[in-house]
Amino acid sequence: MYLILTLLRLSSMWASVIGILGNIQDDATTSDNRGMARGLIDRMNDYEFVFALHLMKYLLGITNDLSLVLQQRDQNIVQAMSLIDTMKSQLQDFRDEGWQIILDEVNNFCELNMIPVIDMEDSIAIRGNARRSRRGQTITNFHHYRVEIFCEVVDLIIQEMNNRFSEVSTELLSCIACLDPKSSFSQFNVQKLLRLADLYPEDFSSNDYLYLESQLRNYIYNVQRDPQFSEVGDLGSLAQQMVKTGKNTVFPLVYRLIQLALVLPVATASVERVFSAMNIVKTDLRNKMGDEWMNDCLVVYIEKDIFAIIENEQILQRFQRMKTRRMQLPPLRYSSATTINTSSVNQ
Repeated sequence: MYLILTLLRLSSMWASVIGILGNIQDDATTSDNRGMARGLIDRMNDYEFVFALHLMKYLLGITNDLSLVLQQRDQNIVQAMSLIDTMKSQLQDFRDEGWQIILDEVNNFCELNMIPVIDMEDSIAIRGNARRSRRGQTITNFHHYRVEIFCEVVDLIIQEMNNRFSEVSTELLSCIACLDPKSSFSQFNVQKLLRLADLYPEDFSSNDYLYLESQLRNYIYNVQRDPQFSEVGDLGSLAQQMVKTGKNTVFPLVYRLIQLALVLPVATASVERVFSAMNIVKTDLRNKMGDEWMNDCLVVYIEKDIFAIIENEQILQRFQRMKTRRMQLPPLRYSSATTINTSSVNQ
């Protein structure tokens, strides 16, 4: 989200950014700062930079909504499934028909900001291959921008989406979506939920599987006619309502499916958050920290919203009670009062 906002702000404040860099170039006291400002201005006035800016802005616009949904703690599986299908279709349509759209936007932007527009039919030396460059082999600007940049970047993103959301994972999410209680359980599908149980053989015995189909039919017939479930809007609330009404004991196999559906997206999101937090917690200065200490730091950082509501006094006293210590830690309130009194005496 932050990256796309940065790109949008840069394109909307282009003239102002160029002006500020020009002032830095004129007024900088060191040659390094002047050279850096000059280099940034030259780079921003390059057609290829503008092309890459608009291409990334467009691609991030397609993937941003899905990214935000997948980062939420309370994930809406049905919504995520819909966004995955939409995003894949949008990316493919953009690859097939988006070239001219991007080209027109880039050319208009360059003309508005007095950046030279290149001729797509002009020839340029092949980049990245010194041997071919020495032989004088060339390609057109059209080939460079259309094939080497546009198609290659879009294809990489499409391939990454297909790898991350493969047929197996998409099928799994599709099965989980059948448990969604919205619109009076309109997504409920017995066959897909049986398939979901197939994917977890360690959680369902052969006898459980034989009885599961009839329990699913009894369950959906019951909850669709129970007014206590008419206002339930997500899987978490559904699980709570089943426990509240005792239906978790009446339909234990269905409740087990709901538990699996709730655990899977949370576990996936937690893994993503751990890897992101690890780069922040384990820095170059902390590269020798042990696994246990790092795990403790990661838990505190990842769940900072929970730890923020815990009083420091509680943490201090819990630390004090963990084992016998030579010195008793004073309460924080006492420490604060002592500091205030000491300050008053000094004054």
